[in-house]
Amino acid sequence: MSSIIEAESPEALSPAVSPRSSGGVGRYILVRFLLIFPTIFILVTLVFFLMRVTGDPITAALGGRLPQDQLDARIHEAGYDRPILIQYFEYLGQIATGNFGTTISDRRPVAEMLATFGTATLELTFNALVVALLIGIPLGMIAAHKRDKVPDAILRFFAILGYATPVFFAGLLLKLTFSVALGWLPVSGRASTTTELAMSQLAAPTGIYWLDALRSGNLDAFGDVVKHAILPAIALGLLTAGIFLRLVRTNLIGTLGKDYVEAGRSRGVSEYRLVTKHAYKPALIPIITVMGLQIAMMLGGAVLTETTFEWKGLGYQLAQYLTARDFVAVQGIVMLLAVIVAVTNFVVDIVAAIIDPRVRY
Repeated sequence: MSSIIEAESPEALSPAVSPRSSGGVGRYILVRFLLIFPTIFILVTLVFFLMRVTGDPITAALGGRLPQDQLDARIHEAGYDRPILIQYFEYLGQIATGNFGTTISDRRPVAEMLATFGTATLELTFNALVVALLIGIPLGMIAAHKRDKVPDAILRFFAILGYATPVFFAGLLLKLTFSVALGWLPVSGRASTTTELAMSQLAAPTGIYWLDALRSGNLDAFGDVVKHAILPAIALGLLTAGIFLRLVRTNLIGTLGKDYVEAGRSRGVSEYRLVTKHAYKPALIPIITVMGLQIAMMLGGAVLTETTFEWKGLGYQLAQYLTARDFVAVQGIVMLLAVIVAVTNFVVDIVAAIIDPRVRY
């Protein structure tokens, strides 16, 4: 029976599609890759000039805390008393060579700061994406299978609630329930003090705690890292899980109405088998195509999540540097986030083009 369904899959029923040449694939990848650079350039330019609306970064960060003569000396040393266009082109030249400047508030190289805290944000985003996929895809399949019934209505309400609930509010509710009331999980941080100390003593650490704990074979540290990661990952992942749930439900319902699925029903194939074995794969394609946008949303939500749980990543540092009005650090963080989003969208576009025959080069 399975072979009959597979023989009547969408690929078998769709009209013949001319093979896509390797030259077309290469041209498509090259164009998508080249589009990364103007995207980053536009964002860097916007951030640079918007940061200068309130004046030079030295005055914004240290004005009122230093005597005027010392303030003027530091402004001149940093070159912020020169014309804005000269500063702009010098800044572009610096970042082209990997020099992102030095933070004003703590006199730390921006590149070092990005390397230190960027891995923490990467870890949180990955954890949240796993949570979103584990919740959104199965529940979307259940909602489609129970279409217009009570479970479907409940799951659709859950999807709307997850998408509409602010990340910080969800985080506070999770902390009050599972940390304060029940005492099951830690309130904040990436790991306990003991685990943090063990991670700092590793040779060539990646900065991703659960990976470093596995590499070292320290299962106690791994368990501690996982317990600290659960609540932040759920708080951030619920936002995207609701989107995935609705996408899977909508596309799976559409797929279940296709001719090859109806043919399976007429031959007595169970609805469960149709959903789990044949119809769900085409329904997952939209999730892949919107993955880049959802990761961008997660990076935006990471600012609130990291602040709520004191997860010391780029989002947490961004909030601290904004408070200190350290625009040099803010520029570096925003630029790195722009690079991550642009590269992620590039990878997602390529994967979608490979697995979805509807994409044309």
